[in-house]
Amino acid sequence: MDDPLLRLPPLDPLRGFVAAARNLSFTRAAAQLCLTQSAVSRQIQALEEALGVSLFVRRTRALSLTPEGERLYRLASGWLRDYGELATSLRPDPLNLPVTVTASLGITALWLLPQLRDFQSRYPDIDVRLASSNRVVDLRREGIDLALRHCVDADVPAGSVRLFGETVFPVASPALGLVELTRENLPTVALMNYDDPNFPWLGWADWLATCGLEGVRPRAVLHFNHYDQLIQAAVAGQGVAIGRAELLSDLIAEGRLQPVGSARRQVAERGYWLISASDAPREAVVCFRNWVCEAAAGTRNAAGRLMGC
Repeated sequence: MDDPLLRLPPLDPLRGFVAAARNLSFTRAAAQLCLTQSAVSRQIQALEEALGVSLFVRRTRALSLTPEGERLYRLASGWLRDYGELATSLRPDPLNLPVTVTASLGITALWLLPQLRDFQSRYPDIDVRLASSNRVVDLRREGIDLALRHCVDADVPAGSVRLFGETVFPVASPALGLVELTRENLPTVALMNYDDPNFPWLGWADWLATCGLEGVRPRAVLHFNHYDQLIQAAVAGQGVAIGRAELLSDLIAEGRLQPVGSARRQVAERGYWLISASDAPREAVVCFRNWVCEAAAGTRNAAGRLMGC
């Protein structure tokens, strides 16, 4: 098949040709394109060889267009101008890009989404894109502005902001009527276990041992690999979970969950952090970052009150 596109001369040298024709100087053309003079000269030579004509009359300290060069310049300069304007119109305006935020599924569902309505009401002109994932992503490579991460304090990059820590204790739906777990009532209770070896403090083995309930069998154990699903089951009254105060303070304040017992445990050297992809983020990202820090301050206060329950 004879496709006319296959017979086109090389297109990349057209930029060098148009710049040289406009300035009648290889040196000034090179400066405009941030190239060397020899690079521009090679581009034009390649174009002349592909077309089979001379485009410039080269004299000592003087450069002029041949008739063929004049014709090509009239056509190519207009085409490149139109192409540049089209490309500019197609590119998204960086000022209107959504703020892209990544967080784990649990943090997104239990903390960020319940807070987000406040941000939308205060900043209706800023769009937000949530990229929820339990994997740790490369922010710059994947075009993400901010990350909310639960991690070891020593592992966060410089410039990150610590939002709050991690406080845990048993929680359940008030419908279960559980004030605390005892050797007498534990055999009648279903426990809900978060099966992630990276978060042993969210499983029941350590907690029961700490409370002197090791060896007592619950009525049942339900296993989950997503923390937000575990909490949804707890709200539905399906059993007792190890709750994270900072993520569940709103659910507790609303009366959908309640602490079971008075024991509290703070996870040392870990916390929830806000990490920025850029040292100089655009205005919308700064606005969202400041709002997250403000919301986190409210969460810290609420979790502090729960410590005194």
